[in-house]
Amino acid sequence: MSMSRFLKRAGAAFAAAGAVAAAVLVPAATASAATACVAPWSAGAVYWGGNTASYNGHNWSAKWWTQNETPGSADVWADQGACDGGGGTTPPQSGSFVVSEAQFNQMFPGRNSFYTYAGLTDALSAYPGFATTGSDTVQKQEAAAFLANVSHETGGLVYIVEQNTANYPHYCDTSQPYGCPAGVAAYYGRGPIQISWNFNYKAAGDSLGIDLLNNPYLVEQNAAVAWKTGLWYWNTQTGPGTMTPHNAMVNSAGFGETIRSINGSLECNGNNTAEMQDRVNLYQQFTGILGVPAGNNLTC
Repeated sequence: MSMSRFLKRAGAAFAAAGAVAAAVLVPAATASAATACVAPWSAGAVYWGGNTASYNGHNWSAKWWTQNETPGSADVWADQGACDGGGGTTPPQSGSFVVSEAQFNQMFPGRNSFYTYAGLTDALSAYPGFATTGSDTVQKQEAAAFLANVSHETGGLVYIVEQNTANYPHYCDTSQPYGCPAGVAAYYGRGPIQISWNFNYKAAGDSLGIDLLNNPYLVEQNAAVAWKTGLWYWNTQTGPGTMTPHNAMVNSAGFGETIRSINGSLECNGNNTAEMQDRVNLYQQFTGILGVPAGNNLTC
């Protein structure tokens, strides 16, 4: 299992900025039937009054500031009508994920029972563009890439928490104004991408609308929350790379760029080719299960 410490480097600058990276916002526009969909809604993005987003086949306009409030289920969003094509994304529902439960079980035959398929599909609504963007092949490649990386991080979805307990007291950055309210030793690695450090728990929690700073234990107690933290990093963070893993896959940069964004400073550029190759091998295995090519630029 690779307990990546890239999150400290990525999170330090991120926490200092004090905000989660937001999606590009589009000026307000009135939509009607057959109107092109504007940019998809993102749970982590901040929207101001007049900003628009597409969700579930409709364009929506924010009436006031909002974050992490789903269009159609919150008064802050005004329905601007049906839209067609463009950036609209239908939120995944359990059973509609591009990876079936049988395929998931095939990928992780020895997984810990904590990492349920239902927990993963329940988490997908937090980032509706994940594994729904682009062609069917691209969607499956992205899902395979995410699952390959988390498989590497957790020993095949076996580990829920970091195994080296001696590290636990080291993940409290006392320079942060909010400190470590859950305790100095409470911010150890957890979940499918082993999120660690108090500033990363705060950043992920702020993005997801969950108070992970005060209760980081939710990541090891609730499967959907655990999966959401992995998707938070995948969809919003660049780590030591230059793009999010999500953007790397949907913009054809290749699987190697997802490795760079997750643990590039330790594994890329010849630093640890064995660890890098393990990720590649898992990705090729998972794309084979899903019946799609692995594509180019597999290494970093």
